[in-house]
Amino acid sequence: MMSDASINAVGSSATSSASSSKTATKSLGKDDFLKMLLAQLKNQDPLKPLDGTEFAVQLAQFSSLEQLNNMNSELKNLGVYQMTQGNAQAVSLIGKEITALQSGSFRVEGTSANLSYRLSQDAGRVTVKIYDLTGKLVDTIESTDQKAGLQTLQWNAGRFGKGDYTYEVSALDAAGNAVTADTMMTGTVTAVQFKDKTVYLTVNGQEIAFNNVVSVRGTTASP
Repeated sequence: MMSDASINAVGSSATSSASSSKTATKSLGKDDFLKMLLAQLKNQDPLKPLDGTEFAVQLAQFSSLEQLNNMNSELKNLGVYQMTQGNAQAVSLIGKEITALQSGSFRVEGTSANLSYRLSQDAGRVTVKIYDLTGKLVDTIESTDQKAGLQTLQWNAGRFGKGDYTYEVSALDAAGNAVTADTMMTGTVTAVQFKDKTVYLTVNGQEIAFNNVVSVRGTTASP
């Protein structure tokens, strides 16, 4: 027959193992957790066996741990797959004409430039203001009765010369309320770059984030 001291020692060992097993779910792998759980069962006090409820809880912890490990692995693989697919799609755009959201900057290399913008709804009046690099307003173009969606105008830049410019678009509906107008860029993709897990397309000499592309030769893409 075991002495009280022996029983207390075994009980203390079981309690210590139980505490360690709970910590293992946070810092150790599933194999370590199983080993500790089996050691706990082996060393438990036969007069005070592990409570069934507590044992069920520990099994649930192990199940959750295994599921989390599997889920993390699957998510990691999915992330790598999506990144690879995105990179391949970006490279396939080289040589194609795209339209993308951009800050409103553009470069004139000839005598004209196409300026694009997207209206959130029909507009009764649209105003496009063009500035040089010093911030000086060099031209204003007024338009009326434009439909919602992508709009493009050709700016005659011959008298202003080649160089870099910016433009902004404001719009009003028939009732005089403001209409959201996003500046866009349309051009041919000449290169693709990968920086800090982000894909950039070179269009008209500027870098455009791949996620900002809204159309490719008339085929709608998700921004």
